[in-house]
Amino acid sequence: MSQLTISEVLKNEESVREVHVDGQLSIDGGVFPIVIQWDSPSRDLADVEEFLKPHSQLISDTAAKHGAILFRGFPVADAFEFDRFIEACGFPNFRYEDSLSNAVRVVKTDRVFTANEAPPEVTIFLHHEMAQTPVYPSKLFFFCEHAADTGGATPLCRSDALFELMQKELPEFAADCENKGLQYTNVMPGFDDAQSGMGRSWQSTFRAQTREEAEERMRELGYTWTWLDDGSLKAVTPVLDAVRDLGDGRKAFFNQLIAAYKGWKDTRNDPSNSIRFGDGSILDPEDVMACSDLAERVTFDLMWQSGDIALVDNYVAMHGRRNFTGTRKVLASLVAGESVG
Repeated sequence: MSQLTISEVLKNEESVREVHVDGQLSIDGGVFPIVIQWDSPSRDLADVEEFLKPHSQLISDTAAKHGAILFRGFPVADAFEFDRFIEACGFPNFRYEDSLSNAVRVVKTDRVFTANEAPPEVTIFLHHEMAQTPVYPSKLFFFCEHAADTGGATPLCRSDALFELMQKELPEFAADCENKGLQYTNVMPGFDDAQSGMGRSWQSTFRAQTREEAEERMRELGYTWTWLDDGSLKAVTPVLDAVRDLGDGRKAFFNQLIAAYKGWKDTRNDPSNSIRFGDGSILDPEDVMACSDLAERVTFDLMWQSGDIALVDNYVAMHGRRNFTGTRKVLASLVAGESVG
């Protein structure tokens, strides 16, 4: 970990400063999220790169401690400039094509893709990115190319603080999640369905042209599966951890339980059949709803301004998407991390 905090380092920087925004939370003596404002008249992206490159480790450590960093006012306008911003941070890339994400997305560059193609009325509930799979990123970048007319916030939830609340107020449920793990079931269409928040086809998900290729990939990852008459694939994950030890005395509620139970609903999927404990037992709906309510107590709604960039530590913080009206263009990028497969 870096010896100096981001706040101490920024005091000696002329181009950036730490600021506060409405709704910031105080968790464990720190703010969530950290907000960094570009405070230079320069609109040259090379100056941004000059600031970012020597501070890569500090940025990573800060995201790990605080959960998320919001970069506001930086001179970034499109997918290609966003790509340059990410590259300057020096983190290893995790291509969307190599992921097992449920969502349909449009690739813009080797690092950058659309956050989700689901319609604006579809709520995307809190989740850790790809925690319903054995392969997941360590961090995520988001970039607001164009803010929605109304709504469209990205809720950010501190999962370490949530698990502490669960241990106090839902101790049995917290223990079951930690001890039993979770298992997810997802019916994937034969072709991408952008009308669903989880409409990515099995071909795209498993980078397969044939059923045999998909089966080989699932076998490697520990999945079980059933082919359905309409060409869809019902895939069941191996048992996955629901709680992550962060290695510094904290534990995070690392999973897609809330998103799966409340949001995995389309013409193919029923949320009540999408998730079980690792021993096959059914989750109590009251526990899930109570957990979701607790999550809102440690959630910050990021109301996007065009040009905003957010770095989210995927091990520490969940994210989602509120409904919106108008045009909302948010791009994303993944940072490679460990996997369990």
